[in-house]
Amino acid sequence: MDMSSERVRWGILATGGIAAAFAADLVDLPDAEVVAVASRSEESAKTFAERFGIPRAYGEWGALAEDEDVDVVYVATPHSAHRAAAGLCLEAGRGVLCEKAFTLNAREAEELVALARRHDGFLMEAMWMYCNPLVRRLKALVDDGVIGEVRTVQADFGLAGPFPPSHRLRDPAQGGGALLDLGVYPVSFAQLLLGEPSDVAARAVLSEEGVDLQTGALLSWESGALASVHCSISGGTPVSASVTGSAGRIDIPHGFFFPDRFVLHRDGRDPEEFTADPAAGPRNSLKHEAAEVMRALRAGETESPLVPLDGTLAVMRTLDAIRERVGVRYPGEGR
Repeated sequence: MDMSSERVRWGILATGGIAAAFAADLVDLPDAEVVAVASRSEESAKTFAERFGIPRAYGEWGALAEDEDVDVVYVATPHSAHRAAAGLCLEAGRGVLCEKAFTLNAREAEELVALARRHDGFLMEAMWMYCNPLVRRLKALVDDGVIGEVRTVQADFGLAGPFPPSHRLRDPAQGGGALLDLGVYPVSFAQLLLGEPSDVAARAVLSEEGVDLQTGALLSWESGALASVHCSISGGTPVSASVTGSAGRIDIPHGFFFPDRFVLHRDGRDPEEFTADPAAGPRNSLKHEAAEVMRALRAGETESPLVPLDGTLAVMRTLDAIRERVGVRYPGEGR
């Protein structure tokens, strides 16, 4: 792709709520330009294009993938379609930022990563938490040993619902359930700090359709570290996280994947609060991941060091292991 232009030209594939949020946040990046949008419905694509002032709207994914004016495509479909949508774009030579959960399973994720590497194309999971400035600060503190050796991580993400059986979160064909939509955040948070676990234990409450309404998992590492993660689409939770080390603790009281603050506790010292920089914009902005994509493209990188592909694959393997333990399988995966 030609990155000699000052502006990075985006295509957006899908027109749902997260696609709209992404398009709105790109406005804060003057070097970003959305030049095309695609949906399986031409009417939906045109409506989205009119809303955000996008010059081209396509009623099929392939037309967007083949648009040579597009440098990178943001894939915002349900995760059941990520393999097909992202693969189409990579085959056509487009860079890809793909929503999470990255794919339905690790096998599909491995296929996408192999495809990107074969074509020497850019690919990144849209794990915006990893690009959040305050989360990056927290990770730097942990990596610097401020709280000593990490012993435990706790994180939760639950929505109260209720979600009717017709909702996509209850639909196995769309990769429904709490784990892939919400649980990916606690798992990714734990693995951001500790890497891939050596063992996984899990329990879940399943719906009549066979998706998980609530899942809890205990992840363990050879170091002796443990992580307790929980997700739910049947009960609202604090959406909090805590990291405890041999010399202290860091608490994120709410919204751990887009925090406005966290508190560092160390023995013999007063608690120290770290807050989000107001100059960075709204804490729920997706612009930080978009900016990282554009930085990487201009640098000629095929993946981001903030959201490395090997880390994405490791998270997908953990999600697979959790689903195996609780008995959730999606159509076509077998039993």
